[in-house]
Amino acid sequence: MKNILNRLINHEMLSIAEAKEVLINISKGSYNTSQIASFLTVYMMRSISIDELAGFREALLELCIRVDLSAYNTIDLCGTGGDGKDTFNISTLASFVAAGAGIKVAKHGNYGVSSVSGSSNVMEQMGIKFSSNADFLEKCIDKAGIAILHAPLFHPAMKNVGPIRKELAVKTFFNMLGPMVNPSFPKNQLVGVFNLELARMYAYLYQNTDVNFTILHSLDGYDEVSLTGPTKTITSSMEGMLHPEDFGVRLLLQSEIEGGTTIEDSAQLFTTIISGKGTEAQNNVVCANAGMAIATVTKCTPLEGFQIAKESLLSGKGLLSLQTLQELSR
Repeated sequence: MKNILNRLINHEMLSIAEAKEVLINISKGSYNTSQIASFLTVYMMRSISIDELAGFREALLELCIRVDLSAYNTIDLCGTGGDGKDTFNISTLASFVAAGAGIKVAKHGNYGVSSVSGSSNVMEQMGIKFSSNADFLEKCIDKAGIAILHAPLFHPAMKNVGPIRKELAVKTFFNMLGPMVNPSFPKNQLVGVFNLELARMYAYLYQNTDVNFTILHSLDGYDEVSLTGPTKTITSSMEGMLHPEDFGVRLLLQSEIEGGTTIEDSAQLFTTIISGKGTEAQNNVVCANAGMAIATVTKCTPLEGFQIAKESLLSGKGLLSLQTLQELSR
């Protein structure tokens, strides 16, 4: 590791093979916590290269506990996090709304590192059981339209990194990797990223897979469609820009999509919104993201996807999906 750190400090880049090897060695416990923390810190000081990101991704996918949900045409709605915006749990809510609309969702998530409340914090608070049991997860997709894949259960290799990330409490390159290492290898992916450079890197890496993807980045910094300004979109066939009027809604203020200050607040807000009692702004931002997931899978327009999502949310179908998952978790 000393050699690797010296090279990185001298602004050298790792090859795919080297990046992969470092992550595999971290998983084996070959390095001490100070070395791992230093390694993570380097990537806060400089940009990660495409080869490094590809190598880290390869390592995590090789080491993960796979779950086979290939019988379903699933999508994962997942943001990198790390945008520092402290919104409520938009992509998790959008996942239930999409599931309510008949889209099969394999939601990969984790506890919050750089935010108050990550997807897993809220799910746990809502009584959702985390499991890596394939039969249980299939039953969830079958009955509720959604399965929750809690990252630590599927990525045991990262147990040496979790406590260090928590202590650092800032975004690391693991934020970038999260959406790319879903252990069920979904056929579709809606992924939000925290900057345009990362959007390009994701696009490059996804071009070399058979995943049907949409990458999102709101130009004012959000890792999702925020409706607070234009959103850059990249798919395998095109790049574009989405505006609030493309969904038939008004521009939002950032303050209208802020989240709770505690996990309990976040769960309460989650319940309010999924029950159809959110504000117009909250409902619209959730449905815009769910609509993009629906559009990714079905190839409808973003506006059509938004309208289908709105119907799922306001008719209670998204709530039913959550309640079914809670029932299965008991």
